[in-house]
Amino acid sequence: MPATEASSAPGGLGWNRETATLALLSFAMLIVSLDQYIVVVALPDIARDLGYSAQTLQSVISAYAVASAGFLLFGGRAADLLGRRRVLTTGLALYAGAALAGGLATGPGMLLAARAAQGLGGALVFPTTLALINTTFPEGRTRNRALGVWGGAGAAGLVIGVLLGGLLTQAFGWEAVFLVNVALAGPALLPAFVVIPPDGAREKGRTFDLPGALSVTLGVTLIVFALVQGPGLGWLSPGILVSAVAGLLLVGAFAVIERRSADPLMPPGLLANRNLVTGSVIAFTFMATFGSVLYFLSLYFQQVLGYDALETGAGFLIPTAVVVAGSTTAGQFVSRFGLRSTLVVALALGALGAVLLGVAVSPDGSYGALIPGLVALGIGDGVVFTAMFIAAATGVAAREQGIASGIASTGSGVGAAVGLAVLVLVATAGLDDLTGERLRAATADGISTTLFVVAGGIAAMLLLAVTRCPAPAAPAPAPVPRQWRRC
Repeated sequence: MPATEASSAPGGLGWNRETATLALLSFAMLIVSLDQYIVVVALPDIARDLGYSAQTLQSVISAYAVASAGFLLFGGRAADLLGRRRVLTTGLALYAGAALAGGLATGPGMLLAARAAQGLGGALVFPTTLALINTTFPEGRTRNRALGVWGGAGAAGLVIGVLLGGLLTQAFGWEAVFLVNVALAGPALLPAFVVIPPDGAREKGRTFDLPGALSVTLGVTLIVFALVQGPGLGWLSPGILVSAVAGLLLVGAFAVIERRSADPLMPPGLLANRNLVTGSVIAFTFMATFGSVLYFLSLYFQQVLGYDALETGAGFLIPTAVVVAGSTTAGQFVSRFGLRSTLVVALALGALGAVLLGVAVSPDGSYGALIPGLVALGIGDGVVFTAMFIAAATGVAAREQGIASGIASTGSGVGAAVGLAVLVLVATAGLDDLTGERLRAATADGISTTLFVVAGGIAAMLLLAVTRCPAPAAPAPAPVPRQWRRC
């Protein structure tokens, strides 16, 4: 922590400029997280008003996911080189402007362009907020607590998005789920110039590595596009095959470019940091499992239980409270018990919660039957969300926190796309040509099976946490040595 002001107690977060910065960054993270699922509940109304078909409606979600995942590395590196305050405010301005365009959209094309621009804005904001947290607070107890607050805002945003989407759609129409982001992101811009110190001059000798940035951004974007659109267009369709192959070739070209670059976009030393690698793998798996559950629960509420938009949103009140509690306390658990113990317990609870939900989901089910699973899964969700980013930041030098944050957040973005693509196939298998009550029953069975698959994925993540527990390491600009000790 800077020497100008100290926290009120060792490891504490007393009210000062650093805490004001934490509040702003957590709020920015909440805004970005909201948008991943705030649109889900409004999709039927959007389809009706803008003329989407059942086959094209999913593109409203995927346009954001593709742009966001593709540009996260770019956003993280830009924060390191161009200045974190500059990138954060640029991202917030782009996010607010794109949200306004989305709320005013009169056709599918305009809405998809707005969603893609929102994804780009989110890709600038997400890793930059994480990098600012990690450079404002020193590694250890104080940073863990700060990341708990930031992670609580991010994890809660995923759940609150569905709740808020239902409330706004019911009260004001689907346009409100976009316009609310203008009301949130716009006012966050001015405090950013007040509480975040100005960016210094660019470090001499450092370049942006434009070939590396272009190759990895376009490569990841094409791969995520193929994963997101594959279930709808067909995995062997020409567009999907070309996108997947081109994406893989570009990622391969990126690896070659990085080996030859004098100032690479992704410094090779970062990949020697097992903490960062393990945290990023957990982030990928987390979003592929925990992060996909909200989508299927929303479908269950609406298509099986017959909830309207408002009732669907209200159904996420309990998970919201539990996720916030788990995520905000996760930093304290990590400081006291270590990453391995914290992750293992949280993942075990998460796997149990997914199993309980899988059992409770049925054509004749009730909301009450879901509550034990929602609570267990919510605790695991909140704690793991914070802990995985604590792991990813451990042992990373301040000058590289932006790109490290970009690596971890790219893992989560790609994981979300992969998880949803695979799980949608599981959930919708055998639904073709079904209608009425048969379709409703088959939908419930498909979602139940999907939740059991999610439980298996969380169990695999638990094994990873046991075998590759991140261990604290001192930050250093040089590659982190392969030291490993028990948490």
